[in-house]
Amino acid sequence: MLDRPSGNASSNAPLDTDLVSELLLGMRLVGVDYRRVELSPPFSYAFGEGDARAKFLFVARGVVVLRSPSGVLHRMTAGDAALLPRGGLHLLGSSEDLSQPCADLGKLSKSPLCTLVSEIKACDDFACPPADRVLLFSACMDFDLGSMHPLISMMPEVMRVDTLVNRYPEILPMLEAMAREARDGRAGYAGILARLADVVAASIVRAWVECGCGDATGWIAALRDPKLGRVLVALHREPGRTWTLAELARQMGVSRSVFAERFVAATGIPPLRYLTEMRMRLAAQWIARDGVPVETAALRLGYGSQAAFSRAFKRVVGYPPSRTPAAAA
Repeated sequence: MLDRPSGNASSNAPLDTDLVSELLLGMRLVGVDYRRVELSPPFSYAFGEGDARAKFLFVARGVVVLRSPSGVLHRMTAGDAALLPRGGLHLLGSSEDLSQPCADLGKLSKSPLCTLVSEIKACDDFACPPADRVLLFSACMDFDLGSMHPLISMMPEVMRVDTLVNRYPEILPMLEAMAREARDGRAGYAGILARLADVVAASIVRAWVECGCGDATGWIAALRDPKLGRVLVALHREPGRTWTLAELARQMGVSRSVFAERFVAATGIPPLRYLTEMRMRLAAQWIARDGVPVETAALRLGYGSQAAFSRAFKRVVGYPPSRTPAAAA
C-alpha cells in the first residue's frame, strides 16, 4: 500500500505543487517490455527474478496474490494495478500458497503482439474456459528520476493504485480502459495498453510524492519550507552553475550558518555535498544512458578540469567515469 504522511505538524505542511512539478519534470518512467498474460488457476510463478528494473502489474480479470521480497502479501483483484519500483523477485499466485513457484513467468513461451508487446498463454484450454482465466498486463520499466534518484530507495516495495482512486478519481477511467482493452482485444489494443500502463505508473509516483513520500525526510521536507524548497529547485535546475554556500544562503535570505543547519536538518547532508552527489548521479546517467562523453559531462556540470571531475565521480559513484558502460564501449 502507499504510505501516508505522518500526523506531526511538519508532515502536514502543504507541498508547493509548482516545486513538485519542477522536480518531476525530469522523471523518466517508460515501459520497455510489455506482456499480456493469461493464466489458468491454480498457478504459482516467480515474477521479476534477477531483474532490478521497475515493474508494473495490472489485473484485468480474476484474482492474484503478489508476495514482495520482504514477504508481504498483496491480494489484487480485477482493476487493481501496482508499481514495483525496485524490481527484484516477487512471487505471483492464484492463492496465498506461494511456497513452490513452478517457473519464472518471464521465461514462459511468448508470442509478439506488436513492437515491445508480447503475449503469454499458460492455460489449460479444456479445464479452464477463457472467462475463468486470470488476465494480467505487466511491464518492465526504465525508471529514472534524474537527480532525485535516491527517492527510489525510499519507496515502498509495492505501490498500490487502489489507495489512490478516492483522492485521484481521474485514475479510475484509465484503469477501466486498461481492463476493456486487455479483455476485448480490439485492433491496436496492445499499443494502447502499453501507453496507459506508462501513464498509470507515472500517476502512482506523482501521487506518492504529493502525499509526502511516506514521511517528511529528504528533499520532501525541504519542499515544505518554501524558502529552502526554492533553493533546492534552483540546484536541480542549474546543476552546472558555480554555486557557493554564501550565494545559496542569500537566495534563502539567511546567514550561511542558518542555511547550512536547516539544509542538513532537511536532507541529512551539507548543501555542497548534496550538490556534488546530485551532479555525479546526473553525470552517470548522461554517460551510461545518453552516451555523453566524459569531458562533455564535466563541462556541463561546471568542472573546468576533467581530472577534478573524475575524482569527484569516483568518490560518489565508486568507480571512474571511464568505467561506465557507454564510456567503456
